Amino acid sequence: MMCFDDIRPYEDQEVNHYLNVLLKDDLFRQVLFFIFNDEQKVNEISAMLAKVKNKRELQLQFMYPLIEDWIIKRTTSGVSYSGLENLDKSKAYLFISNHRDIILDSAILNYIVVAAGMNTTEIAIGNNLLIYDWIQHIVKLNGAFVVKRNLPARELLTASKTLSAYIRKTITEDNVSVWIAQREGRTKDGCDQTQQALLKMLNLSNKADFASGFRELQIVPLSISYEREPCGISKVEEIYKKEHEGYVKTQADDLKSMAFGLTRPKGRVHFAFGKPIDAQLDEIAKSENPQESIQKLADQIDACIYRNYKLWPYNYLAADMLDGKTKQNGEIEESCRAKFSELLDDMVATIGQGDPECQKRLFMQMYANPLLNKEKVAKSKILS
Repeated sequence: MMCFDDIRPYEDQEVNHYLNVLLKDDLFRQVLFFIFNDEQKVNEISAMLAKVKNKRELQLQFMYPLIEDWIIKRTTSGVSYSGLENLDKSKAYLFISNHRDIILDSAILNYIVVAAGMNTTEIAIGNNLLIYDWIQHIVKLNGAFVVKRNLPARELLTASKTLSAYIRKTITEDNVSVWIAQREGRTKDGCDQTQQALLKMLNLSNKADFASGFRELQIVPLSISYEREPCGISKVEEIYKKEHEGYVKTQADDLKSMAFGLTRPKGRVHFAFGKPIDAQLDEIAKSENPQESIQKLADQIDACIYRNYKLWPYNYLAADMLDGKTKQNGEIEESCRAKFSELLDDMVATIGQGDPECQKRLFMQMYANPLLNKEKVAKSKILS
């Protein structure tokens, strides 16, 4: 039996202990004051948390209302979803999605599945984000398991085997769904692609043939679409500085991105759940070698994500602006054009240095790529 203690979420019998550890952490108390901005409210919340006994209580009494009241109502114009009618609420799935925001992607996913009458999913989170003890406690209390990164080759292989076994056990034995991003790190340019390394890691625990091993994971491609990129300015700044200044991201940058994602306007948000990848696996497995099968499976996941991606006016407008054409000229309201122009100017002013035209082009590409990918897959031979 593998031991998963160093990566697994906290179990129900540990919840009350770690909540009380959290409540004694000065940084976590500061976070509560930042959220609620009222000492009496913070004291009431703290008293409630001190009595919580299991993960479900924590979700329903604290996390679910927090996501609804503090994130969805304050920073979005509404959250919608589609495709859940194609899933069996009694089964566990592996949700593989595009990755746009460090916290929001998984937080809103769990909000949606709970609202739909399903159990919360366990969430993969990189150890590079566990900057403080309170962050590690809060994510493990909320069903997150740790993905170890930046290890030497031999240690990385061992960690990958353990992670793969944990994910497979969680889905096939515990009947608990899992969410994992299609790639390490958030998509910065709006061009979502599944990394082969992710699928190779999942296959490490496969004791059957290729098709059977992936079939038992019940992979569901998930398309996450924000009308306004939660950290659009930060993403453009990061790409621009990498290209022009040799910029290397720090933990402080990750922390800033988490804060921006939680607090900045996101417009409308849509989560589109695809159908489980099943029938296609037999054909994918006929490839000449495992490497080719892995790439075809990645292409299949990407195609599903592109097809189901909810496009917004900014996606069409950005594509037109980059192309120098007006395909959507009569479909996009002037108020939308004016707002997008404001976003571009705000982005340039916030970055404050460098080539404004280059930065605007990067910003427009981030919004245009989901449309371009959707158009590309519509012409492809990849079946849905």
